Amino acid sequence: MTDLALHEALWAALDRHLPAAFDLRRRLHREPDLSGDEASTRDTVLAALPGAGAATKTADTGAVLRIGGPGPAIGVRGEMDALPVTEDTGVDWASARPGVMHACGHDTHLAALVAVAGALAETGPPVPLLAVLQPREETYPSGARDIVADGLVESEQCVAMVGAHVQPLLAPGEVACTPGGVNGSSDEFEIVVRGRPGHAAYPHLTDDALLAMSEIVVALQSVVSRSVDPMMPAVLGVSSFSAGNAANVIAGSARATGTVRALASSTRELVHRRITEVAESVARAHACTASVTITRGEPVLDNDPALVRSIAHELDRRGLAVSGDLRSLGSDDFSYFCERVPSVMLFVGTRTSEPLHSSRFLPDDEDVRVLAAALLAGYLGTVAAMESPAGVSGAPGVRGTTDGRP
Repeated sequence: MTDLALHEALWAALDRHLPAAFDLRRRLHREPDLSGDEASTRDTVLAALPGAGAATKTADTGAVLRIGGPGPAIGVRGEMDALPVTEDTGVDWASARPGVMHACGHDTHLAALVAVAGALAETGPPVPLLAVLQPREETYPSGARDIVADGLVESEQCVAMVGAHVQPLLAPGEVACTPGGVNGSSDEFEIVVRGRPGHAAYPHLTDDALLAMSEIVVALQSVVSRSVDPMMPAVLGVSSFSAGNAANVIAGSARATGTVRALASSTRELVHRRITEVAESVARAHACTASVTITRGEPVLDNDPALVRSIAHELDRRGLAVSGDLRSLGSDDFSYFCERVPSVMLFVGTRTSEPLHSSRFLPDDEDVRVLAAALLAGYLGTVAAMESPAGVSGAPGVRGTTDGRP
């Protein structure tokens, strides 16, 4: 079968698998699972995938399933967890679990992945597909981090990863395929200042931790504007502040917490260092001490430029509207896969303008269709990159056959 004939067969097969994907999406939406409790979602999706008996469990409630023969594979991720949100959509397939809702589109991602997997299994994948059912995208500890730590990327010979996420900021049917950093790193910090408490009538006998922390908070506002290259996006935000519990007592300690986001690893490390320098030096000026704890979260989500070019070509061939530039300092733990293998996260516009995590966020069947098309184009674009002279991830010239053997 020629490449053109195979592509046409795959797209026709995808159309045949979409009605079942629409039904699956409604089942998943009606029965959402919170982060860390996705076992029933996993089992529902596995039952809809071809060859589910060969799945490998991972990250507590996750699983990976190979479709095709041995050899280098392309991973496609679907996240499984819902959010602690009370649904307000009014549809007859709304969440049957009070206070839990698929308000981030993960049900659509899973349904689209199942449709793509079914099409590839029916037609025969030119390169094996690794369907990655990932838990805990919305919370820590990250499910993607744990899948990577389990060594499945290496043991399954996964040479590239593809993901797609619905995005109401884009026009309906539009697909963003952007090279480089597209989602920021996400870290949290805690600052604790310790001084010497005392009666407010005798301030000269105290070292005011509240005052020191107040000046630290103000000083931190200049870190991004005066320490970071203005062409490098970053956010440093203090989100909580607590000190003291009486009107006539000068506080002996104060605590503040916040977040750091960046689109480059070098910026991330610079801001971390400046937080500690500012906190310690300002506290010292007030005869206090400051301790800083930085909890590292997701790294930068960095789309591989070569894969982006190849996938954008496939999207264009299929007639999808391609946007070349969508970046944000939101985060996604898909970035852990990006650290291991060349990867691309696509963003797909929705017919709803409700924001992500809204109680009324509800993509429709057409959004599932476009998302599935984006995932299949991502897979085919990655196959094309693997077959190019440069190859992918040190596997040049990998050429598959229609039964999945490399």
